[in-house]
Amino acid sequence: MTDVAALAGVSVSTVSLAYSGAGPLTEATREKVMTAAAELGYAGPSPEARALRSGRTGIVGVVVHERLVRSFRDPLQLRILDAITEDLGAMGMGVLLVPSPATADDRPLLAGAAMDAAIVLRVRDHDEPALEILRRRGIPMVAMEAPEGAVGAHVTIDDATATLALVRRLVDLGHERIATVTVPMTDRAQTRLVSPEDLPDPMWTPARHRLDAFAAAGIAPCAIVEAEASMVEAGIQAGRLLLAHPSRPTAVACQSDLLAGGVIVAAREAGLEVPRDLSVTGFDGLDLPWLAPLTLTTQAQDGAVKGHAIAGAVRNLLAGEEPGEIRVALELREGTTVAAPRD
Repeated sequence: MTDVAALAGVSVSTVSLAYSGAGPLTEATREKVMTAAAELGYAGPSPEARALRSGRTGIVGVVVHERLVRSFRDPLQLRILDAITEDLGAMGMGVLLVPSPATADDRPLLAGAAMDAAIVLRVRDHDEPALEILRRRGIPMVAMEAPEGAVGAHVTIDDATATLALVRRLVDLGHERIATVTVPMTDRAQTRLVSPEDLPDPMWTPARHRLDAFAAAGIAPCAIVEAEASMVEAGIQAGRLLLAHPSRPTAVACQSDLLAGGVIVAAREAGLEVPRDLSVTGFDGLDLPWLAPLTLTTQAQDGAVKGHAIAGAVRNLLAGEEPGEIRVALELREGTTVAAPRD
């Protein structure tokens, strides 16, 4: 930096400003610095030195539980991650994707990776290994969808109230045999029929809240299928199981739009018409044009708003503030996939 400053005829601090963009600098001065740097083959300040000086790495860890091949096929997850990286990038910070450890005693990447803060994209219970590791390290963290009291800063939605509105919509139409397809409730979930006695306890909060909404509506699901992933393929498998179930459901409340889309595909395979023969609801508010002419009746959440809220919580944490719980609004979106039962 000293050599660049001498060649450009400026101070070392001016060279630093030219690279950081942190202060007022004319374009002519910036260009003079960059020309001198290019002539000397100088690539810029050392990130390691900058980190030592500031005490910050400029990195936020994003803890992911699912394989990325699944996460990156989920439009909602992509919108959330896109908004997070956009906002953190504007703050001069990068993102490190970190796999979630199986236990807190492992020596995973999360235990040693340099980061200023962490975002945990899913917290199943208070004993989540990622939380324990981050607490040991003293890393500030923000969670998306966490059990009450598990993480101080978390961004959430009102799963129970939103699902209750969907179930009541079906009940008001006259449906009595309502089945449900849940998102995965364990890390090694397989698409399968489950009974209430089989449900893990504790289990991932959104799945539990969305199932509890049935009791609040005064009705029990006639059949429950746990999906191995929130994917269309898993929804197709779930739909086939439900359509063969002896309870003969007239409606299916799905815990994601991708699962709902798969159930509709299974219904079409069986020669059934939605909603005349089977009503289907989703959750998330995704754009699924391949379902045309149908549009899902669903609870819509804005992934971008959620991602911006998470990034904002990170910013507040790094500023020494405690953002607490942040709730993102949901909107009941009426589509064309529900109707009164035929029988």
